[in-house]
Amino acid sequence: MMDRWKPSVTVAGIIEKDGKYLLVEEHTPNGLMFNNPAGHLDPGESPLQACVREVLEETAFHFTPTALVGVYLSRFLKQATPDHPAQDITYLRFAFTGELGAHEPDRALDEGIVRTLWMSMEEMQATAARHRSRLLLRCAQDHARGQRFALETVYTDDSVLKLI
Repeated sequence: MMDRWKPSVTVAGIIEKDGKYLLVEEHTPNGLMFNNPAGHLDPGESPLQACVREVLEETAFHFTPTALVGVYLSRFLKQATPDHPAQDITYLRFAFTGELGAHEPDRALDEGIVRTLWMSMEEMQATAARHRSRLLLRCAQDHARGQRFALETVYTDDSVLKLI
């Protein structure tokens, strides 16, 4: 029997201020790349909670989501390394927009994050070759078009929040 296919669930903060989007620059196996503040859903948390956590860990900003921008499915071929075979990975991304809160300037950023920065749509388009995720630009474009869904669109049953 084949194993059941399971996409990796991720979240991203799509945060705009004065026409620019908050991004992170991070070390990857392919060098320094740009991404939305984003990461994986951890056991025992909702996508909304994961997004709040990831934005704080990667940018040192508190974040209050106000709307879902979209749900995205993307496929990525991770190149083989001497220690690991190539991997065919599918990501299911929940992208939220919202309000930035307090900044903790002395907070250490997640391992691999070099810095945060703000980029305009034009700057993101010009640096597409350095995007960690193909979804970076698409999420920003959907946000810029005004695409918003109620937070209640993503329901998390209490059973998820109670680790066994």
